[in-house]
Amino acid sequence: MTPTTPARRLRLGLPRRVFSQVLLMQVAIAAGVAVLATGLFLAPLGEQLDDQAMRRALAIAQTTAQQPQIAEDLRTTEPTPDGPVQREAERIRQATGAEYVVVLDHRGVRWSHTDPERIGGLVSTDPGEALAGREVMEIDEGTLGRSARGKVPLRDADGEVIGAVSVGIAYDSVRARLIHAIPGLLAYAGGALAVGALAAWLISRRVQRQTRDLAFSDIAALLAEREAMLHGIREGVVALDRDGRVRLLNDEAQRLLGIGEEAVGSSPDEALGAGRTADVLAGRVTGTDLLTVRGQRVLVANRMPTDDGGAVATLRDRTELDQLGRELDSTRGLIDALRAQDHEHANRMHTLLGLLELEMYEDAVEFVGEVVGDHRATSEQVTERIRDPLLAALLVGKATVAAERGAALRLSDRSRLPDRLVDPRGLVTVVGNLVDNALDAVAGTPDARVEVELRAEGRTAVLLVRDTGPGVPPERRELIFTEGWSTKEPPGHRERGIGLPLVRRLAHRHGGDARVGEAPGGGAEFTVVLPEALSEPGPSAAFTDAPSQAAELGEAR
Repeated sequence: MTPTTPARRLRLGLPRRVFSQVLLMQVAIAAGVAVLATGLFLAPLGEQLDDQAMRRALAIAQTTAQQPQIAEDLRTTEPTPDGPVQREAERIRQATGAEYVVVLDHRGVRWSHTDPERIGGLVSTDPGEALAGREVMEIDEGTLGRSARGKVPLRDADGEVIGAVSVGIAYDSVRARLIHAIPGLLAYAGGALAVGALAAWLISRRVQRQTRDLAFSDIAALLAEREAMLHGIREGVVALDRDGRVRLLNDEAQRLLGIGEEAVGSSPDEALGAGRTADVLAGRVTGTDLLTVRGQRVLVANRMPTDDGGAVATLRDRTELDQLGRELDSTRGLIDALRAQDHEHANRMHTLLGLLELEMYEDAVEFVGEVVGDHRATSEQVTERIRDPLLAALLVGKATVAAERGAALRLSDRSRLPDRLVDPRGLVTVVGNLVDNALDAVAGTPDARVEVELRAEGRTAVLLVRDTGPGVPPERRELIFTEGWSTKEPPGHRERGIGLPLVRRLAHRHGGDARVGEAPGGGAEFTVVLPEALSEPGPSAAFTDAPSQAAELGEAR
């Protein structure tokens, strides 16, 4: 037995595609509007035709009642089928196209009628209002059927009401006029509906292209997936519209930029303030993997334009990677310094061994004392002036690195810094960056020297780093604090142009500033002022007197 294919069920309901649903809804709306407009037009049209018919009947009745001969004949003759009243009424009826023209006396007796046999009989409807001197317009049922009627009083020469004139226009003729107008109205409505359907189809085709022929359920699923993706990825996403205003921020972007949902609808300059980060997001700085600093974060930004004239920018946090790169550079420098010290230590040990083998014991003792004294003096000179252990250790280490690189690192005799730093790690970052830059600047120059001055003025910490390098031209003294700008070749593991912007950012965070000028003896002089960088001094905070000359921390070897 051959298996049969199950019958496919007929699915009823709205189509799934956006194009089809929009087209169906727009056609339905256009049809509904056409039907409603036609109905709204026909309803007052029927009332208007009724009113016109009643006024026409009233006008014929008024004209008839104004003829004095009819009133005179009503007084002097009898109601007969061939009487003068009947003849005049029939003449008027035929001339005006009315259904009937009935003249009656004050008793309600007909003197004229389209059916002569009814002359002399009482009228079928109440003539009381007309006989009372009032004009009447109405649609009523009579002996000749339903008609639009007009009734007026008939007066004699003295103005006394002696009867009435009733004129009727067949109601069927009014209805026929209305029905006759319907096909034309429907034709107009059909034309409007066709134009609306065509417009709906064109709009739906545009919607189809823009939505890529997706169903509403697909669009809803895509939106849900987009929200989950945007707020779940660990990369900042900022979307801007064609006017350059922020229209979307995911959670990571808010965290990296330090802003909230209130930034949506504003420009990058309004949300972030003037700076490189705002320039990158606004597209004023172009390129790939652009470096920028926001607060204490080092960010890598990429900006991609969209088809609607807007753009999407992605942000990655490179703070930790950049810190690791700097630590790697420092570690490499320390390793090189240790290697050099090991080499120097081996030379000293060989020298000491030679002195001992030559039995020059006094010279050997003096040689050992000089070596030990030099190292001890270096550490003591630093710790006497710099009481913070992190900064002191940094300067001692940098002195060793400077000596290995053929430069002298000096600590100014004006240096005085107590152990009351609010953020010692931040100041370590500032000093480390400036000293590294200074050592790079003096590398390969004769009589290379770097001088560091650290002093406290109340709660303000002042740092000066001077070098004997080529200096910084005046036109570049602000440019060097721009994120990503550097004249040095970047190492393989990280980018250049981050250290000095971080220094200025840290200074600004403490309410201070960082600037560069020309050193007294030539070269560059970096000055960093950090207000409120120190806590209030305690009762025992004091410095011992230090030597008057600048302390020599590292000598070229």
